[in-house]
Amino acid sequence: MPGPQAFIAAPDGSHHELERRRLPPVVLLLLVPVLLLGTGTLGYMLIEGWGVMDALYMTVITVTTVGYLEVHTLSQGGRVFTMTLALGGVFTLFYAATATISAVLSGRARGDLWRQRMERTLANLQDHVIVCGMGRMGRFVCREFSALEMPFVVIDREPHVFEGFDLRHGIPLVGDATSDEVLRKAGVDRARVLVTVAASDADNLFVTMSARLLNDKLNIVARAEEEGAEKKLMRAGASRVISPYMIGAGRMTQAVLRPAVIDFLELATREDYMELQIEEVAVQEGSALAGMLIRDGRIRRDLGVIVVAVKHRDGRMAFNPDPDLALSSGDTLIALGHRRQMEELEKLAAS
Repeated sequence: MPGPQAFIAAPDGSHHELERRRLPPVVLLLLVPVLLLGTGTLGYMLIEGWGVMDALYMTVITVTTVGYLEVHTLSQGGRVFTMTLALGGVFTLFYAATATISAVLSGRARGDLWRQRMERTLANLQDHVIVCGMGRMGRFVCREFSALEMPFVVIDREPHVFEGFDLRHGIPLVGDATSDEVLRKAGVDRARVLVTVAASDADNLFVTMSARLLNDKLNIVARAEEEGAEKKLMRAGASRVISPYMIGAGRMTQAVLRPAVIDFLELATREDYMELQIEEVAVQEGSALAGMLIRDGRIRRDLGVIVVAVKHRDGRMAFNPDPDLALSSGDTLIALGHRRQMEELEKLAAS
């Protein structure tokens, strides 16, 4: 029984299988004349003992049915080979030309080139994001990644959900995300994060389990619908579980009780708000921040960034950290500042 298939979805609604192809690609059709010329040249060289130029010349006038000025008298075997090459060449070239013209006129050539470009991009992706599910939430998630210029692959079973797909930095993949084969084609072994936002908790649970078994270092963010699903998803290997209903209820309550706080958080976490940003910045190995104290002037005085919290490598979170707290590689800073200041802090944390 054949395994699950995966297709790259084109913006026009068509989808192209990654491995098997029903029709010969245009590139292969264009190689037909080259193969004919090579076969004919080699044949004349072996049968008649001619040089390369004489053999190539004879092949060209035979295949094109010109028949102009034979360079040498043919032997009996050469005549048989010439008749075979002429008949076979005419029909082969006719088929190749017809198929090529048909492909170009029908738009299949453009589809082949698009598919090949997407396949190359997919094969070269590193540290990308995989989004499983192209429903309402999946669309919002993909738009955010596209706006952040983060490369991502989005998987869904239904081809029609990708009609008109025009999100930059994204590759639409038609397939079952609960399948190991489809996840491998999406590059789960090279991905940085997997976000599963399928319509059912059961699908999200299967995707989480499969992804965790394929990549034990993968950061997995899963959506939970039912109240009891969060624990199951965490046991299955999810790094973080998000319940949209619980978050929505909490935000609505806070909007009533603390509207100014909500306004501040919404502004600080909006990508298009330039005045103020709250971001997390990881301290890399060998960074200038490693070993530096919070009170050191380079962070607060030079950059003007406020460190709200520090998450240590072991998961401990230090809120409003002590000025004498020493940073270490692997720590994550939760910092507040202007966009330009945050970019400078990211450079400092990486170098």
